[in-house]
Amino acid sequence: MSWMRKKKRGKIENNNRVNLVAAIIFISGAAAIGQLLHLQIVDYDFYRTAAARQQEANGVLLANRGKIFIQDERGVGSGSEIFPIATNRKLATVFARPAEVNEPKKTAEILYAFFDESKVAAQVETLLNEDETIKNESAEFKAVKRELEIKARKEKTIANYLAIFAKTDSAYAKIAERVEEETANKIKDLKLKGIDYTLVTQRYYPEKNIASHLTGFVGYVGNKQEGRYGLEGFFDKELAGQDGYVKADRNAMGELIVMNDADYSKAVDGRDLALTINRSLQFEACEKLKEYVNKHGANGGSVIIMEPATGAILALCAYPDYDPNNFREVNNIKVFNNPAIFSQYEPGSTFKSITMAAALNEGKVTPQSTYDDKGFVMVAGWPKPIKNSDFESFGGHGRTDMTTVLVNSLNTGAISAMEKIGAKTFADYVKKFGFGEKTGIELETEAVGNIANLTAKNIRPVSAATASFGQGISVTALQMITAYAAIANGGALMQPFIVKEIVGGGGERIPTAPKQVRQAITSRTSAILSAMLTNAVENGHAKRAKVPGYYVAGKTGTAQVANAGQKGYSDQTIHSFIGYSPVNNPRFVMLTSLDDPKDAKFAESTAVPLFGEIAKFVLNYYQVPMERKD
Repeated sequence: MSWMRKKKRGKIENNNRVNLVAAIIFISGAAAIGQLLHLQIVDYDFYRTAAARQQEANGVLLANRGKIFIQDERGVGSGSEIFPIATNRKLATVFARPAEVNEPKKTAEILYAFFDESKVAAQVETLLNEDETIKNESAEFKAVKRELEIKARKEKTIANYLAIFAKTDSAYAKIAERVEEETANKIKDLKLKGIDYTLVTQRYYPEKNIASHLTGFVGYVGNKQEGRYGLEGFFDKELAGQDGYVKADRNAMGELIVMNDADYSKAVDGRDLALTINRSLQFEACEKLKEYVNKHGANGGSVIIMEPATGAILALCAYPDYDPNNFREVNNIKVFNNPAIFSQYEPGSTFKSITMAAALNEGKVTPQSTYDDKGFVMVAGWPKPIKNSDFESFGGHGRTDMTTVLVNSLNTGAISAMEKIGAKTFADYVKKFGFGEKTGIELETEAVGNIANLTAKNIRPVSAATASFGQGISVTALQMITAYAAIANGGALMQPFIVKEIVGGGGERIPTAPKQVRQAITSRTSAILSAMLTNAVENGHAKRAKVPGYYVAGKTGTAQVANAGQKGYSDQTIHSFIGYSPVNNPRFVMLTSLDDPKDAKFAESTAVPLFGEIAKFVLNYYQVPMERKD
C-alpha cells in the first residue's frame, strides 16, 4: 500500500471557510485559462466596493497538515499494512443560540444524554474504585452510592446547560467540540430550537492514548495550528506545509475570480511521516506496561523496543499517558513529557554492563578475572564504605570473578573493574556509549542527562566509583537502551530513529538511512559481554526474563531516587531491566522500567517479568526460529 493518500478537501462553512466552487485564473500576458479550484479560506475580510453586485475577498488558503502513519509488518515477504496515528478529519463544534432555545429543560436533558451520560458513569465508576472508605462495603451499598453520585452530577450538568440557555444576550455559546459528525447529525435531526453545529477540520488521533507520547498534539496560537511535543512538535514545519493566499473579485453569480498570478499563491500541503513503529508491538507493550504499573502501584513506567542493527524504534510507550484528541482535559501537564527521553534518572545496576564493557575492551579483565569481595570497599577521599546491596544479608562473597559480578550485581566488582582501567579511561567509554549527549531521535523535549562528575578535569575517586554502578550520574531511558543496543550489535553504536520515511505531496520520498555514530567496543568484546549477560539471566536475578526456546542477555537495575534539592536518597526506587534476544543475532533490544513500585523491593519482581511477557510476544510475532531446547 502506498504511503501517499489522496487528500480530500471538505465543504467549507460560509462564516470562516469559503468554498471556492470555481475560480478562473488569468495569467498575465497569456491566454485566459479556466481552472476549477476547491480551496479553504479562513480569516478573510470582505471589502465592499462601489461596484454593484461585486465584492473583493481576501483570505488565507489553508494547507492540509501532513499525516503520521505506523505499520504492522512481520518481516520480508509477509506484507504490511499502514495505520494513521495522526490525521485530519471534520469534527463538529456544537453550539447554542440561547435566545432561540424554547424548551430549555428538555434540550438540556437531550444534550446530557448525548455528551455527558457515559462520561459521568465512567467518572463515577473510577471514583468508587479508588474510594478506600467503601471498598469493603456490600455490592448493594456501592450500587446505591453509584446511583446517588450519578444523579448529583447529572443535576449539576443540567444546571450548567440551563445557565447557558439563560444568557439570552449571548449570540452563541459552545456546548461541545470535537463531536463526530454522525452524532451532530443525530442532534440536528431532533430539530432542537437554538442548537446547531459547524464542521471544522481538526487534527485527529485514531489510536488515542496508545501513541500519545509519540505524536504529541496540535494546539493553537491565535488561529494558527502549532505542533507541541513528540513528532508534532519536532516536525511542525514539515507537517504544517505552507499556507497560500488569494485575492479575488466576486462576480454577479457569486463566483470568485482571481485576476492575476500576484493575487494567488497555492497552498502546499504538509508532508507525511511513515514511522518505524510496529502497531502490534506498540499495542502489546503499552497494554502490558499499563497492567504492570497498576499491578505494582508504580507512579509510572516506560517500555522501549529497538532494532539493534539499525537503531529503528519498534515501540515506545510511557504511562501515565493521555488522549491527544482531548489534551485540554489533562490536569498535570507533566504527562505531556515523554519520560523515555525527558526524565533523567540514576541508572543503577544496569550501568555495570557499561563499566564491564570498558574493562573488557581495554583487556584489563576477562570473565574469569577475580577480586576479593569483602562486601564493601573504601574509596580514597570518602569516609564511608561503599557496600554491595546484599551486604547486610551475605556480607562478603570472597574470591569472585567478573561474570559473577554481573550475576549477583556486586557494586564492589564494578568498582574493581573501573579501577583497573582508571577513572579517565572509564569516563571516555561512558562518552563513547553516548551518555552526556542527546541521541538525536526525532522527538521534542529530549534531555541530555548529566555525567558532569566524569567530565571534570580531576575526577574524584568517589565519583568514578559510584558511577561504575550507576550512581551520581543521570541518564535517559533512551540513552540506556541505545548503549545496550551497541553491545548487542557487535559494539556499533547506532543513532536511534523513529521516522522511516518522509513523503511529500509531489511523491518525493526521503528515507531515513541507519546511521552508525561510532564503534563503542570491538565485536569480540561484544560477544564476550553478551555471554556474561546471558549468564546473568540464566543464573542471576533476572530468571523471569527468560523466554522458552531462546537465550536472553540482560541486566537488572534497582536504582535509588535522589532527594530533590538536597543530598542523599529518598525511599523511592526505579526498577528497570534491559535485555536482548536471540543473543547470537538479536532481533530486538528492550528496556522496561517502573517508577517506584510499592509492593516489591527489586526489579526482578517487576520490570523483569514485564520484559519476559513482552519478549515472548515479540519473538512469536516475528516468528524467530528457536535456538535452544528447554
